[in-house]
Amino acid sequence: MADRAVAGDKAQGRQGGGRGRRRLSVDERREELIDAALQLFSARSPEDISIDDVAAAAGASRALVYHYFGGKYELYIAALGSAAKKLSVLLEPPTEGKPMERLRISLKRYFDFVESHAAGYAALLRGGPADRSGEAGEIVDGIRQLLLDRILHSLDVEVPPPVLRITLRCWMAVVETAGLDWLENRDVPRPELELLLVDQLVAIMQTAGRHDPGTGALFERLSQEELSK
Repeated sequence: MADRAVAGDKAQGRQGGGRGRRRLSVDERREELIDAALQLFSARSPEDISIDDVAAAAGASRALVYHYFGGKYELYIAALGSAAKKLSVLLEPPTEGKPMERLRISLKRYFDFVESHAAGYAALLRGGPADRSGEAGEIVDGIRQLLLDRILHSLDVEVPPPVLRITLRCWMAVVETAGLDWLENRDVPRPELELLLVDQLVAIMQTAGRHDPGTGALFERLSQEELSK
């Protein structure tokens, strides 16, 4: 079947004016299919997308898509995993600067991903099984846990008190929603949006600090460090 899939793909390329197209390696062809799938999954639910849709978007044969991924769900998982991996690389925590400065850098890198990998970001957060169970849920939960860990690292916090953990997860939901809204509308300059989100974090941390001494002490420390030279 693999030979027929590759042969069919080549024939399709010749018939569709594919002469002169660079021959792709296995990894390159796989990434091309994933990129095509991400574009589709970012706009529509995976349940509404067929293997034929992906094949057409990538200029490949249906059999070739099955050869590389086995089925639509496997392709969906591969697409989510690819997006999550790219985001995790970009979110390696800064090693220098004050805590809030490191957080601002991390947020900028996050939006670098949102802007440069719009399809991957949207596919990561939209669509898919309603309950996000199984591998899909693990990938999305994993990237959210990574984001939480990166934020805590930026704030120099090893083990957050419950109120701080809840507060940060609420803010992460705000950031995710802001990213999707910005991709859809782009009516707020990105630097202004990033500053707004940082200010929102400061505001909700100050509020949370009134309910939890540990979070209150962290807020005071961060405030002092921001004011110091």
